[in-house]
Amino acid sequence: MDVEEVAEELYRLRPAEFVHARDAYVARARRAKDTKAEKAISALRRPSLAAWAANRLARERQRETQQFLALGETLREAHRTLDAEQLRAASRQRQQLVTALARTAAALAGEAGLSVSDTVLREIEQTLHGVLADQDVAEVWSRGRLVKAPEAAVGFPAVAPEAVPARRAPATEPAEPAEPTEPAEPTEAAGSAVTTEQPAPPKKKPARGEDARRRRELERTRLQELERARQEVEEADGEVGRRERELAEARDARQAAAEKADETAERVRRLERELHDGRQAKQEAKAVSTTAGRAVTTAEQALREARRTAERAARAVQDLERRSQG
Repeated sequence: MDVEEVAEELYRLRPAEFVHARDAYVARARRAKDTKAEKAISALRRPSLAAWAANRLARERQRETQQFLALGETLREAHRTLDAEQLRAASRQRQQLVTALARTAAALAGEAGLSVSDTVLREIEQTLHGVLADQDVAEVWSRGRLVKAPEAAVGFPAVAPEAVPARRAPATEPAEPAEPTEPAEPTEAAGSAVTTEQPAPPKKKPARGEDARRRRELERTRLQELERARQEVEEADGEVGRRERELAEARDARQAAAEKADETAERVRRLERELHDGRQAKQEAKAVSTTAGRAVTTAEQALREARRTAERAARAVQDLERRSQG
């Protein structure tokens, strides 16, 4: 069994059709004693709706797919070489292409009868961002074999395309003189008006930093929860797959038992017919034997009568001979 052809066929199916078709191939490989194919096909995982839609996009829109893959190579190379100009040029295309292609993928899913929610649409966009950032993800996507959206953390640093380091220097310069001015102002003991104005600048700056840290913490927490949820879904999918395979095996066993029962019942019917025919033949043989016995008895009687007749005839001949001589 050609595992590559089987995988190509399975990943073209809608997600709801995947497990049943995969298990049918697993059962076929098992019946053919093809252990290697059985294990390889069993390991194939059902794609999420977002991954399936992204895979369909890669298959159905080859030209756009190649352009998108080329953009990903450009972005990855620019990040490796820290080419800010190339980054800015490629980054301008990135979000526009991601948004447009995600909508195209959703439309293709709709043509196949599957509705894409806003959440799934965001997962498709996340998948496409992963394609741009990670060469391995890009390779799997180009073959239409993605199973789930890549991790949300996969991507390019937000500061690199915009060349933020150039704007960072002026932001740090005023921060340093602000620190020596804070102790200088209170030494004049100017009163409460001064003391209320002095804490304001340091409070604002840490507040912005604290807000950014809090946002990052919340984002990390959200991503961790999302990853846990995905793992739970993956585990649940694996459990469903195992249960479905067990069900398929049980159905195969039931079918085999039913076929065996049918064969046994047919054999019993055949033996019953043979027994009936044998009994009938026995009865017929007995009747023939009885008839033959009667025929033998009649023949024996006829023989004895014939012998007596022959003896009488012989005696008569002898009498006639004696008379003729006398």
